[in-house]
Amino acid sequence: MPRFFTDQINDEFALITGEDARHIGRSLRMAVGEELILCDGAGSDYRCRIASIDRESVRCDVLSRAPSAGEPACFVTLYQALPKSDKLDLIVQKAVELGVGRIVPILTRRCVSRPDEKGMRAKQARAQRIALEAAKQSGRGRVPEVAPLLSFPDAVQEASLDPLALFFYEGGGTPLRELLFPGAGRVSLFVGSEGGFDPEEVRLAEEMGLRTATLGPRILRCETAPLCALSVIMYATGNL
Repeated sequence: MPRFFTDQINDEFALITGEDARHIGRSLRMAVGEELILCDGAGSDYRCRIASIDRESVRCDVLSRAPSAGEPACFVTLYQALPKSDKLDLIVQKAVELGVGRIVPILTRRCVSRPDEKGMRAKQARAQRIALEAAKQSGRGRVPEVAPLLSFPDAVQEASLDPLALFFYEGGGTPLRELLFPGAGRVSLFVGSEGGFDPEEVRLAEEMGLRTATLGPRILRCETAPLCALSVIMYATGNL
């Protein structure tokens, strides 16, 4: 059944406008009386029946409401060191499919990619659009935020407030399987860029209480590591 996000919805009716409305009417050629699933972006799904369609809007009657089955119980924040080229796009797309709750690009000492403020705003906006499309495709109940770029010290300070903050370091650490437990509600994880993390960054992370972790003896690419970690976390916490 087709699925869309809208913030114009309550327990009785809903309104879809813009590109999604045009997609429903022109591309999918849906008609009055057909059903679709709408999500409020806050974790609830609504089964709806189309009441009317025009060129720019679709009005629906709400038939039922239920929690979104696609939302994991564990909220994971991914602090991703800014990679080169368009790798962030891939990371965002796949991380959203796997259940990430929030993605925070960070700037570390070894990041080769260092866009100016305007370039970073464009990169963030593009990544947020990718997150929206991935959330639609994968049946998510929320659209994970792609946050503005953070400095490494600010990111570590923020993550240190979480119950479990993991710092993946190619120089070694505790195996991920030993750090996770079923029912964990909130996890943060740090993944480096192509050059990994600087030893001083590792020291700062450990001083702030982050747990240094490893994904095994193999060195994973910066676009592979977060997806591997997310998969393991979702499995270990009963969300996969």
